[in-house]
Amino acid sequence: MVRSIEIVEVGARDGLQNEAQIVETKDKIELIMRAIGAGAKKLEVASFVHPKRVPQMADAEAVVEGLPDGAAEYVGLALNMRGAQRALETKVDEIGCVAITTDSFATRNQGQTSDESVDECKRIIRFVHEQGRRANVTISTSWGCPFEGEVEPERVVEMATSLAEAGPVQIAIADTIGVADPWRVKDMFERLRDALPQVSFRAHFHNTRNTGIANAFAAVQAGVDTLDASLGGLGGCPFAPNATGNIPTEDLIYMLNRGGIETGWSAKGVAEAAAWVDTLIGDTPGMLAKAGVFPDIVAA
Repeated sequence: MVRSIEIVEVGARDGLQNEAQIVETKDKIELIMRAIGAGAKKLEVASFVHPKRVPQMADAEAVVEGLPDGAAEYVGLALNMRGAQRALETKVDEIGCVAITTDSFATRNQGQTSDESVDECKRIIRFVHEQGRRANVTISTSWGCPFEGEVEPERVVEMATSLAEAGPVQIAIADTIGVADPWRVKDMFERLRDALPQVSFRAHFHNTRNTGIANAFAAVQAGVDTLDASLGGLGGCPFAPNATGNIPTEDLIYMLNRGGIETGWSAKGVAEAAAWVDTLIGDTPGMLAKAGVFPDIVAA
């Protein structure tokens, strides 16, 4: 049986949030629609945060309003209950929240301790479910913190176990600052599977040290069936020094498609979408749009 991997396109949210130049609402919508045209079925489209904290996300409601109903599943990010309430006033299908492994990063990112971020996420998840929508949660800085260094896998498992009590539809394990390696990725997901065999896990990698694609491969080998990626390799966190982009969607699709794994994405289509992102943002880290699909004669 052919294996299938779901790719969640995060370019419109995580990809753009660290860009200094404000991208127009219409261009954000265009990015999302080009990703859908290339095969995206689920996308993180906006973050419902205070515009003073992340100015790029000030038009979150307008972006969601401009998207066609039913074209894909739309996910909105909320870091607190106020953000969740804003998201629920839109047509997003699912709301994501973020818990952070260390106090230092949690304080800078969300004004909370690590434990407080877990408690807030559990409140958000339960509240969102009460309103009839889905909720997921991301555990940020799962392999390392820019301020406190290495993060022990036991801490991530402990947090995931607590968060699972609230019933999120999925728990994402995120390498927010791009410090993971394939061996630690494999170990982490094996620990999580042993501890929480009933939970659906997603992997979110940044390519800060050029290990993102290798880490994605390791996650797939460890049984993860959902990966985040960003067109062009856009991304970064405003509160993490030197944090660069996510793994490029087009490069990830190329690797998985070449391996006979079903993604539902067209390699040619996603390369074209990434090339368009280059015209919007400038030269992005992704490689497929520059090198071309191989073999291009039969590329899907």
